Amino acid sequence: MSNTAEAKPGRLAGRVALVTGASRGIGAAIARAYAKEGAELILTARTVGGLEEIDDEIRAISGKTSLLVPFDLKDFDNIDRLGAALYERFGRLDVLVGNAGALGTLSPLGHISPKEFQEVIDLNLTANWRLLRVMDPLLRQSAAGRAIFVTSGAARGPRAYWGTYAISKAALEMMVGIYAQEIQQTKVRANLIDPGRARTRMRAKAYPGEDPQSLKAPDEIMEPFITLATATFTGNGEVVKAQ
Repeated sequence: MSNTAEAKPGRLAGRVALVTGASRGIGAAIARAYAKEGAELILTARTVGGLEEIDDEIRAISGKTSLLVPFDLKDFDNIDRLGAALYERFGRLDVLVGNAGALGTLSPLGHISPKEFQEVIDLNLTANWRLLRVMDPLLRQSAAGRAIFVTSGAARGPRAYWGTYAISKAALEMMVGIYAQEIQQTKVRANLIDPGRARTRMRAKAYPGEDPQSLKAPDEIMEPFITLATATFTGNGEVVKAQ
C-alpha cells in the first residue's frame, strides 16, 4: 500500500472559468486560486506580457495552459467575439468573474471630464453588462453557471469625491441584483464580492499615504471567490465581503 495520499480533485475541477482583469492584483490572485482548485481558465487583460506572466505561474501550479485573450474590455465588439469563440471551444461557461475595473480621478464631480467619466462607466459597468449579455446563454449551458462581480464599499452610500467610481459600482450592484432575480428559476447564480482593504495598485492610488503592509495581499482573500464559483453554492443576488 502506498504511503502517498491520493490527490483530491479541486473544488473547481473541470469547471471553465473566465476572469477579466487577470494580469495583476485581485484578478491574478483569482486566476492562481482557481488554478489550484482545478479550473480551466480563460484570462483577459489589456497587457499581453502580464497575461503571459500569470500563465507561467498557472502552469507551475497546475501544469495547465490558460486561454489568454488580450484586449480592452471597452472594445465591446471583442466581448461579443469572445462569447462566440467560447461557445465554439467549450459549448458552455461555468464561471464568469467580472473583475476588471478603473478608479478614475477622485475629485469633485464637476471637475471630472466627460471623457474620463465615460471611460470609467464603460469599463466598470457597461463592459460587465455586455459580458452578462453575451455569456448568459453559455452560463445557462452549464450544470451550475456562476457569475461573480467585484464591487466596493464605495457603492453603498454617498462618498464625497469618489464620483464616477462609486456611481459605477452602485449601478453594477443594481444590475447584478436585477440579473439575479431574472435567473432565479434557472441553474445560474449571480453575486458580488467586496474585497475590502486589499493590497492592490488601485488601493494605493486611492490611499497614497497608507502603509501597504497593513493590508492583506489579494491571495489572502480568495476563499469567497472560490466558494461562490462552486456548483454547490446556491446564494443569489448577494454582496459578500471578502474580509
